[in-house]
Amino acid sequence: MTEIGIEAHILKFPRERLYQHHRKVSFIGGEGIVRSSNFEGGTWRYLIEMPQGREPTFGRAGAKTMILLNETELRAA
Repeated sequence: MTEIGIEAHILKFPRERLYQHHRKVSFIGGEGIVRSSNFEGGTWRYLIEMPQGREPTFGRAGAKTMILLNETELRAA
């Protein structure tokens, strides 16, 4: 296989993801729960829902706080 062929193989055939849906994970700046994932550009990307905590006195702009992170940025909590 040529080098380009190997790269194409890696991008086309993902390895198994490390974090399943509903798994609690931590990252620099917080922690959350994996809500979805997809394989893109040779790596797994995860949509993480962060806990809300108490509502501030000035209210909230949205119902949930979500962040999109690469697999290398996560650790099992």
